[in-house]
Amino acid sequence: MKNEMRPPMTSSTAQTSSGRVASLHLHPAEPGAPLQRVDAIEVVEAKGILNEPRYFGKLSRSSGQPSRRQVTLIEREQIAEHATALGLEAIAAGAVRSNIETTDINLIALIGQEVEIGGAVLLLYAPREPCAKMDAICQGLRNLMKENRQGVLAEVIRSGTIRAGDAIRPKGSTAGSCMRES
Repeated sequence: MKNEMRPPMTSSTAQTSSGRVASLHLHPAEPGAPLQRVDAIEVVEAKGILNEPRYFGKLSRSSGQPSRRQVTLIEREQIAEHATALGLEAIAAGAVRSNIETTDINLIALIGQEVEIGGAVLLLYAPREPCAKMDAICQGLRNLMKENRQGVLAEVIRSGTIRAGDAIRPKGSTAGSCMRES
């Protein structure tokens, strides 16, 4: 079953636990340049990641309101599955251009929910759509990332600091969040 990928987990197959922030990344000022790995990010309510040149404080062209696309997240386990399917040993952290890479959590199952990460609260509102830059990493990666295999988009509900290693939990949960199946 080498090159076969399991279907995305649904909330009905998820287990309870909390995930973790594996790594954090900021877009560079120059479009297309590699993302910069950082130890912590400061997120600002309704604006995004402070000092993030690509999305911070952007307004929607259609509504004039703050853009909902403020933070992007993806599971490291999903990235590893893509690497395996493509015959790669690994895909480097930050290469898939997400701000937050996670472990042990099913982000797709949490769409529509608020999650606490460090001192911040994010609303996970939609799956991410893969762009052509994914095929620059490895031909075929963009296609593998379709159908909920590219992480999620989030908006900042409460400002705060997010650090590598922080727990990720649905807001109001005492047990934690949806854990990714192994």
